[in-house]
Amino acid sequence: MLADAIARVAEPSRRDFLQRSVTLGGLTLLTGCSLGSEESIEAALTQVSRFNDRVQGLLFDPTRLAPTYPESMLTQPFPFNAYYGEDEVRDIDGGDWRLELSGLVADRKPWTLAALRALPQQAHVTRHICVEGWSAIGKWGGVPFSHFLRHVGADLSAKYVGFKCGDDYHTSIDMATALHPQTLMALSFNDQPLPPRYGFPMKLRMPTKLGYKNPKHVQAIFVTNTHPGGYWEDQGYNWFGGS
Repeated sequence: MLADAIARVAEPSRRDFLQRSVTLGGLTLLTGCSLGSEESIEAALTQVSRFNDRVQGLLFDPTRLAPTYPESMLTQPFPFNAYYGEDEVRDIDGGDWRLELSGLVADRKPWTLAALRALPQQAHVTRHICVEGWSAIGKWGGVPFSHFLRHVGADLSAKYVGFKCGDDYHTSIDMATALHPQTLMALSFNDQPLPPRYGFPMKLRMPTKLGYKNPKHVQAIFVTNTHPGGYWEDQGYNWFGGS
């Protein structure tokens, strides 16, 4: 039975994430769960992951800026990364695209790409950090997400903001990160329209989060107090995902 439990913890995704810092004995002490079954291992790991989320949330400073870099340090070429191959990048028509809003939002009218481009824009040169261990520096431009949320009357006291994407990806973030001054609705990359491989027509760019928390091809945003999960998070990755 113990051998089965050890094998379960050694599996990919959440097991790889948590086994670096938590022993089986530690899981038992932290959660009070018996580790004699697959279900109890899963329950214990979920409790530890949620505990990690709470700690990261408490440590997160919504006013602290991520490092920025000179354009001379831009990574060329900037890597492609997704849960699918680059030959499967979605071809989205920017003219037909509409950003849908739902949940705790006062003004839920859809947004066109042209309307988003008409809003105030910022650009940041920041480091993208991947959970797989690599990083790259890029220049992202777009609408400060905090400005957009206020503009549409989002409930800023809500806990979560979720995203649904044109490549069938989905994720969610805490409201404090959504309101961080460097969180962008990215519409450009290196001063050019956002290429399809990086998320055209819009991606959410957050230098305070690991790469998998930065959704591409965003087509719907919702504000909620119900924990929304995410594509990788539902498979065991840490939900908060701070970098």
